This record gives sequence, C-alpha cells and structure tokens, in this order.
Amino acid sequence: QVQLVESGGGLVQAGGSLRLSCAASGRTFSIVTMGWFRQAPGKEREFVAGIVWSTVSPYYADSVKGRFTISRDNAKNTVYLQMNSLKPEDTAVYYCAVKDRFGGTYNYWGQGTQVTVSS
Repeated sequence: QVQLVESGGGLVQAGGSLRLSCAASGRTFSIVTMGWFRQAPGKEREFVAGIVWSTVSPYYADSVKGRFTISRDNAKNTVYLQMNSLKPEDTAVYYCAVKDRFGGTYNYWGQGTQVTVSS
C-alpha cells in the first residue's frame, strides 16, 4: 500500500502561482511513476503531469506545458507541482496518484486539494 497526502491548494488570481505537494508513505519502494490529475466540476478527470521515479523524467499535458513544473524530493518521497501563470480554466480539484510496479495503471490516489483561480 502507498498512502498519499496532498497540500498546497487555495485561491489565487489569474496569472498567479501555487505549489502543490504530495507526500508518499508506505510501500514507496514500489513507486514507478507519480502523477497529478485534476477534475473540474462537470468534467472528467484529466492528466496534468507525471514524473518517472527512477529517471526523474517529467511529462505534461499540452494544456499546462510551459506553465507547470513537476519535481521530486527523493529524500522526502514528495512530489511537487509548481503552477505558474494560472488561468481560470485551471480551477479544479487536483489529485496526486501513484503507479507502482504491481499495477498496470495509477492505483493509489490522494484525497485531492482544491485549486481555484479567479479572473
């Protein structure tokens, strides 16, 4: 089992910045990829960014490229999502997720943190 705790959401004006954190605990040795997803009201959950644990290789959805940066602190088993130049359409609940070596998809999820961007 892997447990995930997110933090860092909040209310920000358009053009502002926020940094989300996701701390992993438990069977962290099994982590293959950590990712961020988001779900806006009335919409399906969508992928935002991910990072391969062993190579620290990041990848992003087209909608956030150049604005968001995913990074990792290996010593703390924590992943960050730095969000700059925020837009109202970035408003959503953001979820951290883990894909481990025992599952074929993201199989552990955090509780979510609300990000609201006002215009």
